[in-house]
Amino acid sequence: MKKKLLFGLLFCSYVLYPQDSTAIKSQVAEAIQDLREFVALPNDALNPDDIDDNIIWLRKQFNARGFNTTELETENLPLLFAALPMDDAKPTMLLYMHMDGQSVDPSKWDQPNPYQTVLKKPAGEAFKTIPFDTLDVDINYDWRLFGRSTSDDKGPIIMFLNAIDLLKKEGKELSVNIKVILDGEEERGSKPLPKAVKEYRELLEADFLLIADGPSHPSALPTIVYGCRGITTLSITAYGPASPQHSGHYGNYAPNPGFHLARLLASMKDAQGKVVIPGYYDGITLDEKVVTTLTKVPDDEQDIAAKLQFKTAEKVGGFYQESLQYPSLNIRGLGSGWIGDQARTIVPASATAELDLRLVPETDGNRLKKLVKEHIAKQGFHVLDHPPTKEERLTHDNIVTITEGTVTPAFRTDLDNPYGQFLVKTLTDTFEQEVVQIRIMGGTVPIAPFINELQLPAFIVPMVNADNNQHSPNENLKIAQLAYGIKAFYNVLSNELE
Repeated sequence: MKKKLLFGLLFCSYVLYPQDSTAIKSQVAEAIQDLREFVALPNDALNPDDIDDNIIWLRKQFNARGFNTTELETENLPLLFAALPMDDAKPTMLLYMHMDGQSVDPSKWDQPNPYQTVLKKPAGEAFKTIPFDTLDVDINYDWRLFGRSTSDDKGPIIMFLNAIDLLKKEGKELSVNIKVILDGEEERGSKPLPKAVKEYRELLEADFLLIADGPSHPSALPTIVYGCRGITTLSITAYGPASPQHSGHYGNYAPNPGFHLARLLASMKDAQGKVVIPGYYDGITLDEKVVTTLTKVPDDEQDIAAKLQFKTAEKVGGFYQESLQYPSLNIRGLGSGWIGDQARTIVPASATAELDLRLVPETDGNRLKKLVKEHIAKQGFHVLDHPPTKEERLTHDNIVTITEGTVTPAFRTDLDNPYGQFLVKTLTDTFEQEVVQIRIMGGTVPIAPFINELQLPAFIVPMVNADNNQHSPNENLKIAQLAYGIKAFYNVLSNELE
């Protein structure tokens, strides 16, 4: 159904930057050195001392470029705020990025120290380490920098700083005021952020928010994302005997919680993957303009199926992007008794399903959880919010305990927003390529409450390669993306908003 845009896919990694000037390549060389220095600072999100070291480094870098910086105290770790002097005649852009990273297990990496950046070039299906002095001869945009947070999210921070450097070197005037907020707890969910935004709301006021995080579309085309789904969770536990029982003695007699739970879960969806709980998809309409935007995203659905190794996709939507416009109901984990080499001939005492519900702006997470619980009750289950007592076990059949998770809401900016149109035009003119516009991405970013609190249009502009291995061993950043990010920031900050 979808066009593969073969020309773009075949040529974008080779001819994306033919117009790059000596100035851009020189700035890329400086950015590589900056990134190596920055990555050398461990930034484990679970270690507050790491984050302190990164804040010190960042304050020095921003101050050197004329920014005023301050630490915004929160319930946990501080946020770093930076801003250039304001001009009331210009619109204000608030830029969000994060400095923290996922923990590392060095034994899983193909380099001795994940915090020491390694330069590698493609070698067949793998990559070969090459010395950094190779860059003294040439900078090959297909080479990559490997290290924790090279892509998520230290790379974009370095791109921004070097774009500022290049603007100053070339005497370009900024067309926007710039405020920057740097988060040290994004990988932990940014839990203090919404409350901090309320406290520092006046300081953070802006006309639009740009989020430089996440990977570009796999086509490697310029990408802008207008929103992301929210999330909430449910844990459902069904019960059998009070303790596991011998299946020879009590099979066919003691109720088996695995079968009870399986029947319950199966009642929630049809054979094509659509939720059959009444009202679950209420409020969602996709007009012709939205559908047109969705179909323009160059997803290769055959490639997705081949990569994930399944024959037929579920039919919540007619194609991949359409499926993301609806809330999901996903079984993220199942457990009962013992399996594999530990399997035992027993009737289990309980069976548990962990569910996650991805949300869209039209759906309220608490309402969806209520619909699911009402559906469970209608299937003949006695619903509790605690493990059953002996008396409850002897009084009711088909008991389940349901535990609810918190709700992180979705956000989505209108496709017609003028700041979004400015970003699309800027990226189109900069790279002379059609911009992939994603109405809402499938995942959840923890800053959605922050966006909803400020009530301003927000746009995710990914700067890094899709195959960057973020959160995983061998995280990397393609050098071409450093050039991409510097050029993107350069023009976003200097082009006039019409």
